[in-house]
Amino acid sequence: MSTIPDDLSYTKEHEWVAGIEDGLTVTVGITAYAAEQLGDVVFVEVHAEVGSTVAAGDTVGEVESTKSVSDIFAPVGGEVVEINPAVVDDPSLVNSDPYGDGWLFRVRVEQEPDDLLSAAEYTALTSGES
Repeated sequence: MSTIPDDLSYTKEHEWVAGIEDGLTVTVGITAYAAEQLGDVVFVEVHAEVGSTVAAGDTVGEVESTKSVSDIFAPVGGEVVEINPAVVDDPSLVNSDPYGDGWLFRVRVEQEPDDLLSAAEYTALTSGES
């Protein structure tokens, strides 16, 4: 199983969030665990447009793999300020570098979410799944 970075926050839907402690803008991606479960990612689409407002829990896109299609959820509410064009052009980045170049989008956060998981909590969540 892949490593789970300690400096990120996580959702039960297998997204990661970077930058919560810094305040205004956070980066969102899907976890290596999710990428492993999906298999080879062949398509990424973020439906939310730059400048649009999303609420935590909104469906904002989808990831398609050789096995299935999965929704991408906004783990935080706020204004979408950037979508990663590299991952749209090369969806395999989700598999090869999920915590780096495989990030999906950035959000200017309206308020800090209170339901994100720590790395330890996410590890516990995923160790119970197969």
